[in-house]
Amino acid sequence: MVIGRMLAAVSLLTAATVPAAPAVASAAAAPEKCAPERGTVSIAESWGQKRLNLPEVWRLTKGVGVTVAVLDSGLDTTHPQLRGARAEDVTGTGPRDCYGHGTAVAGIIAAVPRDRVLFSGVAPAVKLVSVKYTAERSGEVGMLVQAVAKAVELGAGVINVSTQAADQPDLSNAIAYALSKDVVVVAAAGNVNKDDGSPLPAYPASYPGVLSVGSAGPDGRRADSSNAITPVTVLAPGTDLTTPWPFQVYMEKQEGTSFAAAYVSGVAALVRSRYPELSQAEVVRRIALTADGGSGTGTGKGMVNPLQAVSAILSSEAVALAPPEPTPLAADAIRQAPPEDTRSISVATWIALLSLAAVILIALGSVTIPAGRRRRWQPGTLDNRS
Repeated sequence: MVIGRMLAAVSLLTAATVPAAPAVASAAAAPEKCAPERGTVSIAESWGQKRLNLPEVWRLTKGVGVTVAVLDSGLDTTHPQLRGARAEDVTGTGPRDCYGHGTAVAGIIAAVPRDRVLFSGVAPAVKLVSVKYTAERSGEVGMLVQAVAKAVELGAGVINVSTQAADQPDLSNAIAYALSKDVVVVAAAGNVNKDDGSPLPAYPASYPGVLSVGSAGPDGRRADSSNAITPVTVLAPGTDLTTPWPFQVYMEKQEGTSFAAAYVSGVAALVRSRYPELSQAEVVRRIALTADGGSGTGTGKGMVNPLQAVSAILSSEAVALAPPEPTPLAADAIRQAPPEDTRSISVATWIALLSLAAVILIALGSVTIPAGRRRRWQPGTLDNRS
């Protein structure tokens, strides 16, 4: 099916109109063979999870009230940490994840903590929705556009797009439509493939208004595999990661901006939950301003900082409030004067009198004692001579 026909309902953007929703067509495809790469049962905690210090962030918010849509290769809803998520499909092959990428991305965002499991999602209390648009790492742009429209229809407050594509009007219109509906769109900045020659800007990450994410290593610097040509908003962990995987297992040694974008989508959900009054543009701005600071091309504002993103006080967001009107006190709310303590007053008076007497005696003694010593304490005589 020609992409232009699939997207006939998408309006061209103008300065005076809101973008129209892309048309969602039903696809008909043969069921795919489900054989993802084999994962592992035992896992170690990855550095990325430690770096974000999630337990401290969860004291403030876990993402309650926010819907996050993951547009990817599907989802294994039987995974113990992802049960209860909603799985949709626009490919016609069914919503299950037979590649693994979608389950990994969704797990980074919203996996629920479990005892004795050294992995958890960034925002475990969000409402997770998977919209399958491809059976592999990337798919047709037409399917991606349909997935964006489906996510908006399902009420997503955050959309994660861990894919890279070329700039196309249909994709641009779809992203603009999502932004016009106050959705935070988070996208991967893309990975550098040396076999492909010089990297090109990745889309939708390069579109205005999109929260573009590059990947970083444990040292906080941009990973060599992270595309520096794409405009980057922030970095996030993107090397040597552990993620959930289909068939209720995990996958280690994961790398790429796809997973970095997932971390930031989780942070965006935390911010939206903590500050529901913020627009999507204000959420993106808060995440950028509270990052750890970038250094060099392709680093944006630096490593994302979840705790600062949900707790920092930004002067630009302060609201000037008029001083409250004074509230009249009830008659019985006025504090009564305490009763006079006569005993204390009497004691204090006697102490003052005794102190005064002592001062007078000391003054007299300072005069009479020296005089008595000079006369050797003998009575004095009067001298009558003239």
